[in-house]
Amino acid sequence: MFSSMEIALKMAGSAFNPIQLNLIRFFIGGVVLLPFALNALKQTGRKLVGADWRLFAVTGLVCVIISMSLYQLAITVDQASTVAVLFSCNPVFALIFSYLILHERMGRSNLISVVISVIGLLIIVNPAHLTNGLGLVLAISSAITFGLYSIVSRYGSVKRGLNGLTMTCFTFFAGAAELLVIAWISKIPAVANGLTAVGMRQFAAIPILTNISMQYFWLLFFIGVCVTGGGFAFYFLAMEQTDVSTASLVFFIKPGLAPILAALILQEKILPTTIIGIIVILIGSVVTFVGNRFRERGNAMGAEVTPEAETKAAVHEKMATHSNAISEQED
Repeated sequence: MFSSMEIALKMAGSAFNPIQLNLIRFFIGGVVLLPFALNALKQTGRKLVGADWRLFAVTGLVCVIISMSLYQLAITVDQASTVAVLFSCNPVFALIFSYLILHERMGRSNLISVVISVIGLLIIVNPAHLTNGLGLVLAISSAITFGLYSIVSRYGSVKRGLNGLTMTCFTFFAGAAELLVIAWISKIPAVANGLTAVGMRQFAAIPILTNISMQYFWLLFFIGVCVTGGGFAFYFLAMEQTDVSTASLVFFIKPGLAPILAALILQEKILPTTIIGIIVILIGSVVTFVGNRFRERGNAMGAEVTPEAETKAAVHEKMATHSNAISEQED
């Protein structure tokens, strides 16, 4: 699902405004995740309060409005395969932000992974022979801001006691609502004319319901239900059945699978340097995965095996899994 995201968005780009498509897909994604989020809140007896919604407003701004708008614009001006690989490097920036903002210790495996991934990123970008500087800047900016969102989401979920699925669901709704307000503002004649005059036509008079018809039903269904909503839902459900590292394999597979799908479906050509960069980034992902597995085993072996300790460990593990779901996928 996640590996086909850029392809589906590229196919929909000719029919929908990039910002409009962002609004549609995150609203649908939020609807798909809502039953799971409400069930999680019911199980914990938790009710959302004003402070929660203020947090969702911040994460919605960083994730949906800033990061995903940059991401959507990158797809419109660059190849889907390139954007997919560059965006998959967002865990690198999440690790850096966790070190700078949360002052978390960067483990040896994570540090090695960051270095390897940056090398792979530079191979793909190939600064000496830039052919689409705008697309690369947009894609990398999207990855950086998504990494920031991951850290803000982790900090907020721990502080407010919300699991990752609930955070994601209401972040989607908050971001979609904020985009709706922006779309309405962009329709004001003075605003629309001003944005058009400075070359930001895509942000002027943003359509909301244009082309939402049976003709594009299955495309919107796939983007909203399967990719945006279903991708996250399956990820969280997988996490409940197994451990975080195993579930997060989906994000390590994406850099390799997305370019293959783009070549088969969109007939995009993959440059030799891009292939080399993908391999290097995958190596960096493997280093992270192996390091996390060893750390989990070490934590498990070091725990006391008493009924009381087992109960406490189970509670802490469940809390950590839920509250750190978004960022754990990247660690």
